[in-house]
Amino acid sequence: MSFDSLGLHEALTRAVADAGYDNATDVQQRAIPPALAGRDLMVSASTGSGKTASFILPALQRVLAARGDNSKRREAGEGPGRDRARGVVHGPRILVLAPTRELAMQVAKAATVYGRHVQGLRVATVVGGVPYPAQIKALRGPLDILIATPGRLLDHLQTGKAVLEHVEMLVLDEADRMLDMGFIDDITTIADHVPAARQTVMYSATFAGNVGALARNMLRDPQRVDVASHTDTHVNIEQRLHWADNHHHKNALLDHILTERDLEQAVIFTSTQRDADWLADRLAELGHAVASLHGGMPQGRRNRVLQGLRNRHLRVLVATDVAARGIDVPTISHVINYGLPMKAEDYVHRIGRTGRAGRNGLAVTLAERMDVGMIRRIQHFTTQDIPVATVAGLEPKTPAPRVFAGAPAARNERAGFGAGARRFGGPAKKPGPRGAHGGAKPSGARRASPFAR
Repeated sequence: MSFDSLGLHEALTRAVADAGYDNATDVQQRAIPPALAGRDLMVSASTGSGKTASFILPALQRVLAARGDNSKRREAGEGPGRDRARGVVHGPRILVLAPTRELAMQVAKAATVYGRHVQGLRVATVVGGVPYPAQIKALRGPLDILIATPGRLLDHLQTGKAVLEHVEMLVLDEADRMLDMGFIDDITTIADHVPAARQTVMYSATFAGNVGALARNMLRDPQRVDVASHTDTHVNIEQRLHWADNHHHKNALLDHILTERDLEQAVIFTSTQRDADWLADRLAELGHAVASLHGGMPQGRRNRVLQGLRNRHLRVLVATDVAARGIDVPTISHVINYGLPMKAEDYVHRIGRTGRAGRNGLAVTLAERMDVGMIRRIQHFTTQDIPVATVAGLEPKTPAPRVFAGAPAARNERAGFGAGARRFGGPAKKPGPRGAHGGAKPSGARRASPFAR
């Protein structure tokens, strides 16, 4: 379905075409029309499905409609003033809440890209790790769209710097993650300061438990849009599980993977900030163009690291779960789970960093015996087994644990799990240079990046 058939303003369809998109994704086809009609929505969509555009485009349409209405009032002599005649109110007309700074910045970028033909569009971000004065200045003037993390916005709300009385549309992006991070009280407080007559759109991987309760309290007769779930297969992401005997063996496996010739850029996930810094230092000493990214870093440095990744000055990024939310770089060919996530659902978000924009990706998990419980929970959560693979010359000396809690099709192949690897959710394929994880010669040491610690 083309964007022209969704009922969007010509300025928006032109911006979408300028960005190189012709047809709407499934979530965009199903969420945009009811959002344009003013319906409250509960949306579940997988990472990389185009969900950001599915709420930003209706939000921009609201801005355009308001400006058109106010221009007519001004021509009729009914307008209250120049700003309102232009459809601009003090405080945001659209409020988007996001769990992390990186995701908030990604949403802000999308608003700017799709709103490029909206004259005088005013977009601001309010996130932690950034000095207060610039944010206060942005909040003081007229705003169209405000994208914020709950904690920092609540700070401004409590000091009277944030005005939310003109919000017409409230978007909660990755609501489940915000609740996991302890933002439920902040969200409800913010919602209490937003007009009750607003439109509310909530995006979440699941609407069970507390997320469902929050949706019932905040949304009015919502329409459910369920495009994808954590049990869906990702046919363009190949998964592998390598069992390591110990920490040294795991490092050797990682070093081998990073020498593969088809590795464009890799994101390596660690469990803690300390591990991220330590591993980035270790890889920098080996000559990799690498940097770490985690919540304990100043926002300015985090922005520089992300820009280095997008500009391909970095080949390897070592990150924690929270810091990596919202990273959308199509050239990330590999995701490596060096440290396993704390929650099974974070595994799905991690591997979604690769295989984007129609490309193929590889997701590798390096696990020790102490990780058996989490591997089992991940496979139970996704209902799919992660194919086990080995590297020639780096085979584990101890037998691999038998952890099968996923798809029935995978259980039928238990006897055959070994060196071969299957494409995640796809047909078996012959191992090639990447398929065997062996035979790839080291590509030589890379000069340390200026982003390296």
